[in-house]
Amino acid sequence: LATGPRQDNSIFYEIRTYDIKPSKMKEFVEMANKYFYLRAAHSEMVGIWSAELGAMNKVVHVWKYDNFAHRAAVRHALANDKDWQGKFISPALPLIEKQYNEVAYLVPWCQLGKPPKEGGVYEWVTFQMKPGGPALWGEAFQAAINAHINTGYTKLIGVFHTEYGFLNTVHVIWWNESPDHRAAGRHRAHEDARVVAAVRDSVRFLESQQNMLLIPLPCSSLK
Repeated sequence: LATGPRQDNSIFYEIRTYDIKPSKMKEFVEMANKYFYLRAAHSEMVGIWSAELGAMNKVVHVWKYDNFAHRAAVRHALANDKDWQGKFISPALPLIEKQYNEVAYLVPWCQLGKPPKEGGVYEWVTFQMKPGGPALWGEAFQAAINAHINTGYTKLIGVFHTEYGFLNTVHVIWWNESPDHRAAGRHRAHEDARVVAAVRDSVRFLESQQNMLLIPLPCSSLK
């Protein structure tokens, strides 16, 4: 049921979400900061974050692949990387309660962005859309995203829609200077007639939504 245009290449992004045992969160983050350079040597990291609000003891990381054969080759190489397996995977697995992954594409009208400077916080917003894909909701959703961008208080990093995992899901990543800066910007946006109109039009395709405030780890490519 997912139809519509997609980027004209085979690039996709794997979103991996780990729920960490509450008593082990500090240990896991320290290990990731120390050893994730070993993982990043095999394929391009978009970013890795820990959840601050909206979820707890959760780590989200995103990896870019040229195609599925590329991912298979990377996974094979990681399985045979003794440093990665010995220094991170073996000691990290007992710290993890649950793992979940998704494969997602950038929507056709979005390119992956970067924050204007280091520091700040990321808002990860997940929309569960009605079936149909970008051909159904793409135009209205894009208008809602652009309306928020035009307020000037936030920076769009990426808009992804799922290919594997929870289907008809869209993840939007925003960057803000601080949680307070985001709060003030959201307040202004809610009073902006352009935003209100665009959101009102797009919600007819929406089933549910949730968000998290994320803090980039020091080892993250996006900081």
